[in-house]
This record gives sequence, C-alpha cells and structure tokens, in this order.
Amino acid sequence: MPLAATLAVAACGGSATARNAASVSEALPVHVITVDLTEVRREVEAVGTLAARDETVVSAEVEARVARLAADMGDVVAAGAPLVILDAEKLGYRVDEQRAALQQTRARLGARGDELPSPEQTPDVMSALARRTEAEQGVARARQLATRQLVSAQDLEQAETQLETARAAHAAALASARHLLAEVTAREAALKGATRELEDTVIRAPFEGVVAERLVSPGQFVRVQTPVMRVVRLHPLRLTAEIPERFTPAIRVGHTVGVRVDAYPDRQVEGRVTRISPDVKLRSRAFSIEAEVPNADGSLKPGTFARVRIVTDQVDKTLAVPVSAVQTRYGRSVVFVVGHGKLTAAEVRLGDRLGPHVEVVEGLEAGTSIVADGVEGLRDGLAVAPRQTAATSQVEGARR
Repeated sequence: MPLAATLAVAACGGSATARNAASVSEALPVHVITVDLTEVRREVEAVGTLAARDETVVSAEVEARVARLAADMGDVVAAGAPLVILDAEKLGYRVDEQRAALQQTRARLGARGDELPSPEQTPDVMSALARRTEAEQGVARARQLATRQLVSAQDLEQAETQLETARAAHAAALASARHLLAEVTAREAALKGATRELEDTVIRAPFEGVVAERLVSPGQFVRVQTPVMRVVRLHPLRLTAEIPERFTPAIRVGHTVGVRVDAYPDRQVEGRVTRISPDVKLRSRAFSIEAEVPNADGSLKPGTFARVRIVTDQVDKTLAVPVSAVQTRYGRSVVFVVGHGKLTAAEVRLGDRLGPHVEVVEGLEAGTSIVADGVEGLRDGLAVAPRQTAATSQVEGARR
C-alpha cells in the first residue's frame, strides 16, 4: 500500500477512536434508581376546627348581690370550685324561719328527738281516745242501770250523746295528727329548699376547666338565670372536620389523627377519631367526624383552625418515585427512563404525595430504571452515564 494511503487509513482510524472517546467523555453522569412496587398506607388530609369538649355559661340560681369574685378570666378551676360568692344574709334568715316552723310543728305532734310518733300516739289523739273510752264506759253503765230502771231515759240518751261526741273528737284528733305529719314533711322540704338556696349563694364550677369570660362584677344584683361566668374544658379538645364522601370506607373510630395548627407549625399532636357522622351533607358531599385531641398543657385554643391528617387501614401496592425524579413543565409531569446510555422522556400521571416520594398512577412500569434527581436540565435523547442508586424501600403514607 502506498504510504499516503496508509497514512490516510491511520488518520481515519485515529479520528473514529477519538470521536468514541469524546462521546463517552461527553455522557452526563446521572444517579439511576429502579422503580418497584411498594406498599403504602393511605392517609387522608382535611381541615377542621378545635373546640372545647365541654363549654357552659354558669348562671345564678338565686337572687342576691355579688359579694365577691372567687375566680376570673383565665383562672383554672377544679370541679365544684367557687366562682362567684353572693350575699347570703337574707337567705340565711329564711333558713332560720323554716327551721323554726318545722320545730313548732314537730312540737305539736309531740315528737321526741328525730323520731315522729304515729297518728295514734300523738298527745291530742291519746287524750281524745281516753275521753272516748270514758264515754263508752259511761254508756255501758247507764244501760245496765236503765235495765233496772235506776236511771231515766234522758240520762241514758245524754250518755250516748257524749259517746258520739267523744268518737267524733277522736276522729278529728286523728285527722289533725295526720295533717300535722304531712305538714312536717312540707316543712322539711321547705327547709331543704331554703338550705339549698343558701348553698347556691356560692356559685361553683360544674367541671374542671378554665374561666373563659367573666360576666358580672362585685356589687351587682343578679337574678335567677343571670349569666355570671363562662367555663370551658381544655383537655382534651374536640376536633371537628369534614371528610369527602369517597373516603367513607377508609376511616373508622379509633384511627389516629395528626393535628397541626398555625401557632405551632412544627408540632404535631396526635388524637383519636371518636365519632363519625352516619350521613353525607348534600351541599359539600362530605361527612363529619369528631376526634379527641390531648391538650394537657392548654397550649391549643378552642376555635383554632387545624390541619388534619388521618392514618387509615387502607394499604395499597403502588409505584412511587422520588419527587426529585419528576420534571414538571407546562402542566406536564415527566420522568426520564434510562436505556442504552440514553434518556427517554416518559410522561406520567401522578397520584398522592408520599412524603419525599410521589405516587405514579400511569406512564411507568415496575422494574424501569429512571433518573433519581437533578432532572431540571435533562432532555429526551441525552447521552448519560448511569450510576445506580439504591431505591428507598420505605415510603410514607399517602396523603389525600
């Protein structure tokens, strides 16, 4: 072969080798993962409102002047603790009056100690019975003497009249005794009522909680049912939220509820679902749930807007890719499949967010190798040098 031809062939061979080396050196190194099916426990996200589990406006049960306040707004009170003290002087007089009237009635019955005599054992009845017995004996004697004509018919009639009078007096005494016994019962009830009114001058907290609002001032005259304070129970709080109807099978009583509020964005409080509404609201097409949220330190406030995440029992097998593997442009979501050293852009339809991963509903199959991160500058057909990266085996629950 001529030298010139030999040099030409050598030059061509050298250029091809150089081009191959250059193309290899120009391949973009990328991290690659293999997409596999993974089990995902579904979670439902919603918004809700925190409310006090118990809230009541405490009112006065008697008429009196406010003597002093035993608690004020923001104070923590135990169940039965005094809230407002009313002037008890007049009601104390009423108790004394009812007690004296009861003692007077018991004395008329001849009561000894706490025991009440039976109607037949009262002094008036026993006295009337003695007179009746005496009259009966007098009639018996008069009849015996009349048979021997030792007394006149007029005396016999007089003795019989006295007997009828004694019997009527005895019956009246029995009726009066029964009336006095009933009066004792009424007096005892009146005394209990007056005593209760006296006790009600101390207005107490119906349950353990916090005074949310004070509605009266010292010296103010309050009537029956006048509101004096509003008390709320802060532990636990009651969470209410609305869940779209399509999640009906996924939520049941006892499910864990994660709650976050704007005041503490980095803190999540866990509660439990306690009630689920049996019906769906026509306007919102959602059903209501209630949950108990612990609040021992009182940091959460009733009326607060809350973001809710509910962990369900629904476990699905799905494809999940890192969020960093998805390129989003103009409303299209794309992942880059790696094959034979080149990229192929695959449009995918995404599902639920799974923490640092996202669910792929369509457009990708299990076992496919894709670029794991740094996809913003990639394009279809780009030559790459894959570097295998271990896929994450654990995926957070899907949030809906």
